[in-house]
Amino acid sequence: MNEKPRLIDFDGISQGIGNEADGTFTIESATGRYRAWTVILALGRRGTPRKLGVPGESLAKVMYGLIEAEAYTNANILVVGGGDSAVEAAMGLAHQNGNRVTLSYRKDAFSRIKERNTQKLPEYTKGGRLQVIFNSQPVEIAEKSVRLDVAGTVREIRND
Repeated sequence: MNEKPRLIDFDGISQGIGNEADGTFTIESATGRYRAWTVILALGRRGTPRKLGVPGESLAKVMYGLIEAEAYTNANILVVGGGDSAVEAAMGLAHQNGNRVTLSYRKDAFSRIKERNTQKLPEYTKGGRLQVIFNSQPVEIAEKSVRLDVAGTVREIRND
């Protein structure tokens, strides 16, 4: 195992990482099986979230990460984004008692979420716990509402 280091981008499709008796790791993915002395997990930009750049984003109610969905109940919540983190946060919040969750995504469809999230999402949207608004982005955050540009039309929704 004196090979040069190489980067393998699994893009969230790793099926498992195991320890071997000789101290190496075995990584199984949809693209193959790999052995390595060292594995580095790069989990994205969670440490430096991308700001929205809209008026009101400095309000105390605006957060850039979700620690415990259980802490939020009976609230009107907006989640912005179209990746797995945003979709999973929205579903987790929609699962809590009394929440009305809106997921805003600037594109017209999800293109990079995991298959399991694609399969689970309809159960939340059909039950009315989660509304997904495609082709949308926040333009202003106020104390009790958010204004969204939805395909060129500004729409205001309740927001706690």
